[in-house]
Formats: sequence, C-alpha cells, structure tokens
Amino acid sequence: MADSADKKKILVVEDEAVISNLCLRVLTDEGFEVDLAVNGRVAEGMIEKGRYDLCLIDVRTPVMNGKELFQYISDKYPELTGRVIFTTGDLIRGDTQGFLKGTGRPSLPKPFTPGELRTVVREALRQIGR
Repeated sequence: MADSADKKKILVVEDEAVISNLCLRVLTDEGFEVDLAVNGRVAEGMIEKGRYDLCLIDVRTPVMNGKELFQYISDKYPELTGRVIFTTGDLIRGDTQGFLKGTGRPSLPKPFTPGELRTVVREALRQIGR
C-alpha cells in the first residue's frame, strides 16, 4: 500500500450526509485521501490550506454554492479549475444546465451509484494526467 504522500487527495463538497458518506466510503476504498466540506465556504478554507488532485463539488450547497465556489477557484486557484467535477440533483433548471455547460467540466447527476462515481473520478484523473 502506498504511503499517504503518494495518495491522491480529493475534496468532496456536499451538504447531504448520505451522499458525502457514500463518496467518502467509495473513494477511500479506491485508495484516495478524502476531505469533506459541507459547503463552499468551508471548502475555501480547505483549498487555501491543502493541495487537491480533484474536487467533487455539489452545485447546490448552503452558505456558498458550487457556482460561487467555482468562481472563487477560478479567481484564486485557476490551475484547479481543470480538476473539478460537479454533482447535482438539479438538471432541470436552465441556469444549472447553462452553468455546467459553460464550465466545460464533467458532472455527475444525483442520485449516482458507487460505480458511476468511480468511473467519473478515474476518467477525470486520466484526463489531467494524474
């Protein structure tokens, strides 16, 4: 087993405990180090303190949503924008669809299966060469 310095680190920004726990379990089982944030404001502080190989961000979280967090990342850590995957249960609203399309980043519609989560994470890491 690789030591923690070799582990890829993923930030999961999700306010629904069931989904964040699923992500934590699945991604930890896959060998990733996982940090959880309940909203974008908490995630901001975590991004300032740590380096992440990937960020899995829910579009709709309280206090600071995924759209606002992505804008913050774009402004302060532009190199991280290419390492974002969005999750959302709101693909019906046009503004969410437009936002996701505009970012050019992959998205994972909720509810998702552990297999779908593993696939989107592996593909994103492959695309960024990590």
